[in-house]
Amino acid sequence: MRAALGWLWRGGVLGTLAFLIFGPLANLVLWAVAIQWYFPHKLPLTYGLRYWGEVLKPTSDAFASLGTSILIAVITVLVCLVLAIPAGYALGRRSLPGRGLILLIVLLPQAFPSVAVYLNIARLFYMVGLNGTITGVVLVHAVHGLVIAVWIAAAAFAAVDVELEFAARNMGASAVHTALTVTLPLAAPGLMAAAIFVFLESLDEFTGTYFVGVPDITTLPLMMFTASLAGNYQIAAITALIQLVASIAFMLLIERFLNTEMLAKVG
Repeated sequence: MRAALGWLWRGGVLGTLAFLIFGPLANLVLWAVAIQWYFPHKLPLTYGLRYWGEVLKPTSDAFASLGTSILIAVITVLVCLVLAIPAGYALGRRSLPGRGLILLIVLLPQAFPSVAVYLNIARLFYMVGLNGTITGVVLVHAVHGLVIAVWIAAAAFAAVDVELEFAARNMGASAVHTALTVTLPLAAPGLMAAAIFVFLESLDEFTGTYFVGVPDITTLPLMMFTASLAGNYQIAAITALIQLVASIAFMLLIERFLNTEMLAKVG
């Protein structure tokens, strides 16, 4: 009896988690193949792929928006890593005064309402000519991406065994050579993890892109928002699924170089 109740409890918990995870995705899939669906009907009245043809046709903006989203995300990852690697090394390997305060300051962009921040950034960018440019959107995405990248990079460098660096130095390697051949490769799993999170954060970013990029820069989240606002829920659902496929493809690509054993080294 007790074993049966245990299995029932575990089954209920797993079922609830599965519903919370896959329920919204199932709703997206239904909208993506629905031709007619309106209240009070629980399921679509007619099914088909008509809206897929509209999204995937050559004159559609979906692929151009996807390309723009991926381009911005890749550049954002590169910018964040260029800044986060030296910052993470200093915070993770050096005894900096006020290290905790510095890490707290890095988190400050997450502490303020994003709309108010982006409104002021948009006004500033308009004055210097960055509104409606890829550069401006990348800078906005990097503000949040750096929060993730610096914290993960600091943890990755802090997890590197100091004895390995000492061994390299004792064998005659210079400080720069040790950093490039020992420290950086050992911290690479953490840096890859940071790249994944920054890429996904940038790919899903809407608010900053809206205030800084519109109307010249159109990404998939902007296209999805426009379709939802116009009541084209099928178009919005298909766009969301395309973005999901892009995210999964990037994660599978990185997974070839990043496994659970390597992630454990991040600490």
